[in-house]
Amino acid sequence: MVKRERSRYVVQSVNNALDVLENLAGPDDELGVTELAKRQGLHKNNILRLLGTLEAKGYVEQNKLTGNYRLGLRIFELGQNFVAHLKLIQEARPILEKIVAACNESAYLALLQNGDVVYLDGVETTQAVRIAPRIGRRLKAYCTAVGKAQLAYQEPEKFEELYGDEPLHPYTETTITDMGALKAHLKLVAEQGCAVDREEFENNVSCVAVPIRDYTQQVVAGISIAGPSSRLPDERIESELIGIMKEAGAELSHRLGYGIAVPLSGGER
Repeated sequence: MVKRERSRYVVQSVNNALDVLENLAGPDDELGVTELAKRQGLHKNNILRLLGTLEAKGYVEQNKLTGNYRLGLRIFELGQNFVAHLKLIQEARPILEKIVAACNESAYLALLQNGDVVYLDGVETTQAVRIAPRIGRRLKAYCTAVGKAQLAYQEPEKFEELYGDEPLHPYTETTITDMGALKAHLKLVAEQGCAVDREEFENNVSCVAVPIRDYTQQVVAGISIAGPSSRLPDERIESELIGIMKEAGAELSHRLGYGIAVPLSGGER
């Protein structure tokens, strides 16, 4: 029954395109249009249209000598991203657990993506009163601590690309919606190495976050704690939570290779 229900949502053209990729991922280095059409039971013109779309996006490429097709670099890039995210989650999990053990507030790992933050993993507090779990959610970066902790290190042109033409929506009365004020705030975040969200996205919820860097020395993610504002007053944030988060962020960044010198090929001479 579940299988039939899911099949209602299958887009045939997308399904056919994925079949092309799976065929090209087989033991053959390359495949021609005729062979792909035969394997998929489609007309060659249909295969050509699918290949044209996939080639335009970089998922396949044509060998100009043989006319056959093979997987493109975009497939490799996606695979590398998956591996990187998987490693990030694996390395972050024990750090998130340590944060919760230290302060008993929910801790999260999130990634900046096109002006939003996507929550990849988290460990929840054991306290009865808690915020709604954020794992799997996508929230605007400019009004979340974990988003601001990453936005603060974006190049100016990238920041303009993300928010230059977009009015900043006021989720609460404390959301920063003025672009000049946001830029000034993010500059302060970068100087301090941490970000605080005082009910900027959700009333009665406060957060503290720090950026995470990897072996490239670039900010690649962020970790945060989030909880009811009544448990996260300014005094606790300043005296306890910022220290916990900075220590956790430094440890996770180190696990990902930040600050570790990468030797030149062939070693030192």
